[in-house]
Amino acid sequence: MGDVSGALVVVATPIGNLGDVSERMRAALESAEVICCEDTRRTRTLLSALAIPASRRLVSVHAHNEAAKAEWVAARVAEGATVAYVTDAGTPGVSDPGSRLVAVVAGRGLTVTAIPGPSAALMALVVSGLPTERFCVEGFLPRKGAERAERLAALGVEERTAIVFEAPSRLAATLHDLDVALGERPAAVCRELTKLHEEVRRGSLGELARAIGEVPVLRGEVVIVIGGALRRRAGDDDVARAVAAELGSGATVRDTAAVVAASLGVSKRRAYEAALKASPGVGEERR
Repeated sequence: MGDVSGALVVVATPIGNLGDVSERMRAALESAEVICCEDTRRTRTLLSALAIPASRRLVSVHAHNEAAKAEWVAARVAEGATVAYVTDAGTPGVSDPGSRLVAVVAGRGLTVTAIPGPSAALMALVVSGLPTERFCVEGFLPRKGAERAERLAALGVEERTAIVFEAPSRLAATLHDLDVALGERPAAVCRELTKLHEEVRRGSLGELARAIGEVPVLRGEVVIVIGGALRRRAGDDDVARAVAAELGSGATVRDTAAVVAASLGVSKRRAYEAALKASPGVGEERR
């Protein structure tokens, strides 16, 4: 990395396996004048394991004081200090504190950089066996009430692969709620990623809910990966209505076909033929 003067350095840390420590991660933690962390005790333990002196560099910045501490961090960076930020594990800002800190420092026009590394969300996604082209990170769902119901309903129509975090004690109940709200979606439950007892269970939400419900004691960090909702196949009437709307706006047959194909997920040929049918005798210039 080299010395970064006057910068906030967001540092990803291992999610369980110290073998994932990179040279850049180590160098960033060794050279920073200040190390802001979600839990000073856990970060002190990590630094000790890496034989990196903590000295008096550790400053607590967590979800409950991040907004207030961000101004202090921005001031230190503006003075020329290198401030590293780590959370308990993984990549800060991804279902962890850090995003407000970055926003404030970047908003002052100051330098923000990152040391990439472990991420439970990305690791769970790539080992799940589910589509990776488009995905979203939902983080932890609300525990109860209308807010939980709203988030579950949103997941019900989400077409991207969704990543949800959950505590082991609530995993069975959450899988049950997801199964009820989303139906028999393919999913994966990933536990203790990168650790000795790493486990990945794959199946439908219903199958996983039943299997997890039979486990008397479940420990470790858990990530649930859920397949996206299938888009309803567009019928001929859907295509015809969409074509009529585009042609009515003055679009050419060719442009209409492109827009309808993209919006309804049908082939361009099908959309083009429907547009031609709806525009008998149209001149070549309109095509």
